[in-house]
Amino acid sequence: MKPTFSIIAPIFNEFESLPELRRRVSEVMDGLGEPWELLLIDDGSTDGSTERIRELAAQDERIRPIIFARNFGHQIAVTAGLDYSRGDAVVIIDADLQDPPELIAEMVARWREGYEVVYAVRAEREGESAFKLWTASLFYRIIYRITDVKIPMDTGDFRLMDRKVVNVMNSMREKARFLRGMSAWVGFRQVGVPYKRAARFAGSTKYPFRKMLKLAITAITGFSHLPLQIATWIGFVAAGISLIFIPIVIIERLIGKQAFFGQATTLVAVLFLGGVQLICLGILGEYIGRIYDEVKGRPLYIVREAPEKEQE
Repeated sequence: MKPTFSIIAPIFNEFESLPELRRRVSEVMDGLGEPWELLLIDDGSTDGSTERIRELAAQDERIRPIIFARNFGHQIAVTAGLDYSRGDAVVIIDADLQDPPELIAEMVARWREGYEVVYAVRAEREGESAFKLWTASLFYRIIYRITDVKIPMDTGDFRLMDRKVVNVMNSMREKARFLRGMSAWVGFRQVGVPYKRAARFAGSTKYPFRKMLKLAITAITGFSHLPLQIATWIGFVAAGISLIFIPIVIIERLIGKQAFFGQATTLVAVLFLGGVQLICLGILGEYIGRIYDEVKGRPLYIVREAPEKEQE
């Protein structure tokens, strides 16, 4: 029977959380009274999560395992779940249970009201350091202000999407993926649902500062040209400063002042302009790197084992 709802949970070393995830998701979805499926995407786990996913799938045919050949990253794992999902509505949720499965019922209610994307808004966050809270808040506000698409603030990937939205998302095969930005870019009717984000059920975070910074760079370069514009502005400012100081230096030298004699001033100017050039080259490199990844045409992920995809 074709499921009405698909729940996607990317898994990377979540051995302890998996049984509780399955229990809570089953409890919520059974209460809705319609067929559903739970797609568990193993993203190269090394802690026994792969075997546990297979065990859960053997116990419940509604659980569909997708096992990657190696670790491809959270956003790619979610993408695989979208590719293999069959439901009329698809829910993305984290396996660490910081996103409460109980909120799915409210999301479904809003979907039935006619909304095609229902995203969860983090009104409160438990179990996170002040530094993590501050950097997360800063990240969302920067992204909101500088990107070409208005991505809702304080939202993660926890959301429900209608099948028509999922089909559009599946047609977007870019390598550097920022799914919450992509789901905002596609449009459709969208609404937020506030919730209290809990602490992890078990284990440690899989998104340290390094990965958060990489995701932020992906988001900015994927949805904004501002860094390129900043490089241009820096170039104009540097050129403007040079034009102002050239006649000043000439006059000072002609009248015999000692301020601009020697190599120190030249060295400082060269170092300054060299730094500006390297910064601009770095920004260009980020965008060129994205182009390079796209033209290689490699698949987004490789699966070791997975159920059959639904034929279009």
